[in-house]
Amino acid sequence: MSMKDRKLSLNNSKIWSLNGSKTRQRGFTLIELLIVMSVIGILASIVVPNYQRHLIKAREAVLMEDLYQMRRAIDAYFADHISYPESLDDLVANKYIRDLPRDPFTQSTDTWEEVPPTPSIEGEFAEGGLEDVHSGSDLVGLNGIPYRDW
Repeated sequence: MSMKDRKLSLNNSKIWSLNGSKTRQRGFTLIELLIVMSVIGILASIVVPNYQRHLIKAREAVLMEDLYQMRRAIDAYFADHISYPESLDDLVANKYIRDLPRDPFTQSTDTWEEVPPTPSIEGEFAEGGLEDVHSGSDLVGLNGIPYRDW
């Protein structure tokens, strides 16, 4: 085999084996692998922030629903007993809610902030110890309002 034949065989991505037969080389070049990895990196840098934003939006939706259900249970308790419950545990004990929901941002059932009743126009307080409930989280929502003010 001449030198010219060897150069042609290398340029055509074929190499000679020890027994003299031609075999085709397989695999990717380093440049091809680097290009693919950089494309994957660019796509990941676009997707990850959107994914994190959607996670926060989902947690906010859970928080809004939990607050709505607890406030609805407080109102139902007030309508039935003509007084507010003493705590969130009274709502569970009297079966107005099945169980205390877990705050999606603090990951705890113990961090709900219980708001006592406000005085009426005449200055009288309603009976009971719980008129409203808020999240115990210190974080701020995507709308700019802290979760504890929802």
